[in-house]
Amino acid sequence: MKDRRGGVVAVAGLVAGVVAGATGCVSSGAAADDAPGGDPVGTLHRVADTLLAAGSSRAQTSMEMATGGTRVTIRGEGVYDYRRQLGQLKVVLPQDPSGASEHRPITELLAPGALFMKNRGAGVPADKWVRVDTATLSDGNLVTGGATDPFAAAELLRGVRTASYVGRTEVAGIGVRHYRGTADLALAARGATPGNRPSLAAAAEGFATAEVPFDVYLDDQGRIRKVRHRFSFVNSGRAGVVAVASTVLLYDFGAPAVVRLPESRDIYAGRIAE
Repeated sequence: MKDRRGGVVAVAGLVAGVVAGATGCVSSGAAADDAPGGDPVGTLHRVADTLLAAGSSRAQTSMEMATGGTRVTIRGEGVYDYRRQLGQLKVVLPQDPSGASEHRPITELLAPGALFMKNRGAGVPADKWVRVDTATLSDGNLVTGGATDPFAAAELLRGVRTASYVGRTEVAGIGVRHYRGTADLALAARGATPGNRPSLAAAAEGFATAEVPFDVYLDDQGRIRKVRHRFSFVNSGRAGVVAVASTVLLYDFGAPAVVRLPESRDIYAGRIAE
């Protein structure tokens, strides 16, 4: 993945290509006669704070990539503690193009400024973690890890510049309000909490454009139930811009979210094979 300044992201190599699409069941038929009062932009600027008040939740993530005529999906599932900004996901990679057996699930721990991965492979011992400084990635780890950090996805909405209310619909049987618009990564970075600010600032410089189209679905408490961002970056070694779509589903608010970061002795310090 090449940034606008010519740098190359080569972290774990978990996402190698384009990502575009997502999971989540949303019914059609949004009503247009129940638009809430207030400014949609202001409403969306506050959703990250609403998650902080909610405390924790379970989460599902999804990325799809289309490259060479093949669509590939990477899925994740786990829990997130918004107040500590710590999460744990089990990320499942797709089958090899040959149809070989699936990869072992990768356990990811999400923390302010860091991504930890276990079962990474590529020469890393099975009992060791790989640690990545997300501020060093040109995408701020919005894409590289194969899953977008749920709180980072919410904080990106602090950068909303334009938004409109689409109508009411449902996500997984829950009544929600659907909004659509465009967020600016640089603006989001300036308004983000200290833990996410460096990573979002890196993403603002690293993607092909700092503008991120989105669709977000809020429940009646103003909490995100589903958010889908569409990123784009310059593909290393190929002409043109790669489109990436990432979806995060949040549910079971208040669920226990116990996340323990690895000790330094458990972090792999050797070379990682590409």
